[in-house]
Order: sequence, then structure tokens, then C-alpha cells
Amino acid sequence: MKLIETMLERTILLSRWLLVPLYLALIALLVLFAVKAFQEVIHLYAIITTASEVDLVLAVLALIDLTLVANLLVMVILSSYETFVSSLDATGDQEKPSWLGKIDAATIKVKLAVSIVAISSIHLLKAFMTAPPQDVNTPVWNSQLFWLVVIHLTFVISALLMAVVDRIAFAQHRSHH
Repeated sequence: MKLIETMLERTILLSRWLLVPLYLALIALLVLFAVKAFQEVIHLYAIITTASEVDLVLAVLALIDLTLVANLLVMVILSSYETFVSSLDATGDQEKPSWLGKIDAATIKVKLAVSIVAISSIHLLKAFMTAPPQDVNTPVWNSQLFWLVVIHLTFVISALLMAVVDRIAFAQHRSHH
């Protein structure tokens, strides 16, 4: 019976390595984000003489948006791997990010929520910049902008609540480290 229990525990412990293909898929997506960013910059250089100031600002916001999501991917890949699979050993000239090893699963969730708020803010700003003038006969609660603001505020409130819960629930635990 003890042998079965030991084998079961080893299998359960080894199952964490099934997460690795998911992290590799996220890395592949990170490559796609880099390709898309270069594509956007090349496109911007091609149209810069005819682009309006609004077009330029929107292009910059799109790149910032890509960068925020890419940063989020890196944070999730590195911290999740180290938290759930194995510690990352930086060898030779490889430098380990200073924040790595200090982020737990709850902190990742809060950072994810804050990143979603930042991304939502960029999308909201883009929507305001490209919105057609509002018709005085259209009630404001029917407009797409109104619902974008409501959704954004929902993200903001959710992120704040997650941060507060994280602080309350894990403050004692973090102070001992």
C-alpha cells in the first residue's frame, strides 16, 4: 500500500510538468506579438507623411497595448513556471529579473487585473478618440462609449477589490518572508 501511495504522490508531483507546454505556447504567442509590433512600426513609417496626429497617437497606443500584453505574458510565463513547476536557475551571463521569486499566485492575479485595467484604458481612449460626434437625440446609455466606460469601471473596481483582498488575506504571510 505504501508503494502505491508513493507512486501516486510522485505522479501528482510530476504532473506539474504538464504546464510546460502551456508556457511554451505563451512564448510562441510572445513571438507573434513581437512580429505584430514590428509590422505596426513598419506600417507607421510607410504612412507617416499622410497620417494625421490622431492616427499617430492611435498607432502609439496600439504599440503600448501590445507591449502591456507582452509584459503580462512574460510575467505569467516566468512567475508561473517558478511558482508551479521549478525554480529558474540563472546561469552565466543570464540575469534573473529582480521581481522573480517574490511573486506568488495571488500577486500574479492582481497584476493581471491591473494590466487588464491598463489595456482597457487604452481601448477606451482609442474609442473616445475615434468616436463620431454624439447625436443629441441618442440617449447616452445606448451609446457604445457608455458601455465601454461601464465595462472599464467594472475592471477597475474588480482590480481594486482583488488588491484589497490580496492585501488582507496575504499580508500576514508576506510579512514573515
